[in-house]
Amino acid sequence: MKKISTFENKKVLVLGLAKSGASAARVLNDLGAIVTVNDGKELGENKEAQNLLENGIRVISGGHPVELLDEDFSLMVKNPGIPYENPMVVKALEKGIPVITEVELAYLISEADIIGITGTNGKTTTTTLIADILNEGGLSAKLAGNIGFPASEVAEKATENDTLVMELSSFQLMGIEKFRPEIAVITNIFSAHLDYHGNQKNYEAAKWRIQENMEDSDFLVINFNQEKLRKLSEETKAQVIPFSTLEKVDGAYVLNGEIYFRDEYILDVDNLSLPGEHNVENALAAVAVAKLKGVSNQSIINILTTFSGVKHRLQYLGNIEGVKFYNDSKATNILATQKALSGFENNKLWLLAGGLDRGNGFEELASDIENLKGMIVFGETAPKLRELAEELNITVLESENVGTAARLAFEKAEPGEVVLLSPANASWDQYPNFEIRGDVFVQEFDKLKEEI
Repeated sequence: MKKISTFENKKVLVLGLAKSGASAARVLNDLGAIVTVNDGKELGENKEAQNLLENGIRVISGGHPVELLDEDFSLMVKNPGIPYENPMVVKALEKGIPVITEVELAYLISEADIIGITGTNGKTTTTTLIADILNEGGLSAKLAGNIGFPASEVAEKATENDTLVMELSSFQLMGIEKFRPEIAVITNIFSAHLDYHGNQKNYEAAKWRIQENMEDSDFLVINFNQEKLRKLSEETKAQVIPFSTLEKVDGAYVLNGEIYFRDEYILDVDNLSLPGEHNVENALAAVAVAKLKGVSNQSIINILTTFSGVKHRLQYLGNIEGVKFYNDSKATNILATQKALSGFENNKLWLLAGGLDRGNGFEELASDIENLKGMIVFGETAPKLRELAEELNITVLESENVGTAARLAFEKAEPGEVVLLSPANASWDQYPNFEIRGDVFVQEFDKLKEEI
């Protein structure tokens, strides 16, 4: 960690804990800042806050008193999920207090180079692929950021011999000032998180911030399948490295079923271990980064042909009596489920879907599911999904939850068919998060395997 003096004897407010907030508080404390942490959870049920208190860090919990900002703070480090309309954030900005997210702090202290990955879909898979390939190639890559490892905590321990491979959400990127990755990747941009950003323009602007401090010695790996990203790429100082499944580009591309990087053959698309056109795009982005970092083709091939997927993101679990199971619990919206479906023969597929009812319909899914072998639906949106399936003459059954749905699907599926959990909905009607929902599915798969 760089021993910077930027925060020494400065009063800093960390707003919101979770993993990233706790990490930021500890790092700032180590850098000599006078840290105050404010979290909404009551202290008695807030283990992270208790641990910080034991380490001598001031904690105010159980609410967010706006008058706290009357103290002379020099900086606010905000949990990414807290919206900018939050009264605490509004008052901080009114008082001229800079508001950053923890990834900015990670950048300021990092001795390691940073590869930053963002996008609407595919960023976790791409981030993991890149790290695995770099490590396979003999480089020391450390996962960080939105993928579940607090960026500041990873940066604190990293050395100049490491590379941080950092997944970045639009929420995190809204809170950067100097953040500058050596290589940035934008997997794609679709419509998402409009409840947070207000509109699509703001969302896209947040994603585009990943490159705002980059110079002509840096590289921006970007999806040229999307015209909007192609146009945006004309506005960056970084060297643009495009990838495309549709045409030959000056980067990574597919030609006649083969993956190339700048005219150099890498491997056949059919040899990729993950199904789906979207995973071809993820692989191309990873290939581009790997080649920029000097990794051998063999190391790239070793990972791309064996990678089993990220947990909860089209994760292959295995097969039971010839029935394959895939866990795509991360598919919390229709677009993510459409992407997952594109990788399978629908007439051999049982789709498990359902979850929190946000008031939307599912007509957009019609053309993607019309040839399904069947659907098992659950949760608040089960009636809507059932209605759509019945309109399309698809076999559809309702089940109580993800666990019972997995068991029911196995009872109905035949050898050679696939059971895919790709809910197209958030989990919060039945589960605290998509990870726990996916864990329930995995546990049921394990039980079924033991029983057979």
